Amino acid sequence: MSTGWIVLGVIVVIVLFAFGAYNRLVALSQRVGQAFADIDVQLKQRHDLIPNLVETVKGYAAHERGTLDDVIKARNSAMSAQGPAQVSAAENQLSGALGRLIALSEAYPDLKANANFQQLAGELSDLENKIAASRRFFNNAVQEYNTGIQQMPAALFAGMFGFTRKDFFDLGASRTEVEATPQVKF
Repeated sequence: MSTGWIVLGVIVVIVLFAFGAYNRLVALSQRVGQAFADIDVQLKQRHDLIPNLVETVKGYAAHERGTLDDVIKARNSAMSAQGPAQVSAAENQLSGALGRLIALSEAYPDLKANANFQQLAGELSDLENKIAASRRFFNNAVQEYNTGIQQMPAALFAGMFGFTRKDFFDLGASRTEVEATPQVKF
């Protein structure tokens, strides 16, 4: 009879632990989702700002059509991207195109002095800083989640509950393009 109580006690402890691990993993997964939603809000603001910036530049650098078209194409691609990996890649291309657009101001002093352009470029710079902060928060949440599903003893239950590894918002192979100083050609 006492062996039955011991087995029942062990089963109860395992079940309680499984519930605790499941709830912790759900909370970590929700945090990752919230962090990605925060990035999405910042990216939406950047997408909304880009047409105004392009229109301002058009007035001064109409013959820079290729650069302007690249920015619009990259913006449209970024707006249709889905999931962290695809969004990350598309946003990295957009960042590179925006860097080349901003570099155009060096070749056009009137554009550089334009108050509207200065305001839009300032807003864009502020948004880029917010996006970088949101990206760091997201990657931290992903790191905590991935650690949570891989640590013992939660790792015993994570696969059974359908928790799988999540991707980081990484600059990846396009890191050099995004971080490179744009080239200005006269």
